[in-house]
Amino acid sequence: MALTLRALKQNHITNEIVVARDGAEALAHLFGDKESHWDKSQPLPQVVLLDLKLPKIDGMEVLRRIRSEPRTKFLPVVILTSSKEEQDLVQGYSLGANSYIRKPVDFSQFSEAVRNLGLYWLLLNEVPSLAGSLP
Repeated sequence: MALTLRALKQNHITNEIVVARDGAEALAHLFGDKESHWDKSQPLPQVVLLDLKLPKIDGMEVLRRIRSEPRTKFLPVVILTSSKEEQDLVQGYSLGANSYIRKPVDFSQFSEAVRNLGLYWLLLNEVPSLAGSLP
């Protein structure tokens, strides 16, 4: 996570970034829970960068829940992981991931990958206007 934030900053991606430290926190941010004071009218993020190896609730379950809710069904989800397991790749796409990116080991390559991610998902990609406005 720290490397991702560093790469985003290095590439001058200034969009608001919300970091969830585990799957439960990610779901609470997107859907609310008893402890959060989440407002259903708050806008959804432009994109979710999702690691598969999350504590509490793993990334695949987070993705499953994102795709099961009408409000988040079209939310772009990019799996950004170090997993080299073919089954993770297949399962991620089966559950509706928009993209699956293996983190390069080299920081300069990783930084370039993050720059390209930011350009595409934050500037070029368009989602249906009804995304985020469904009940």
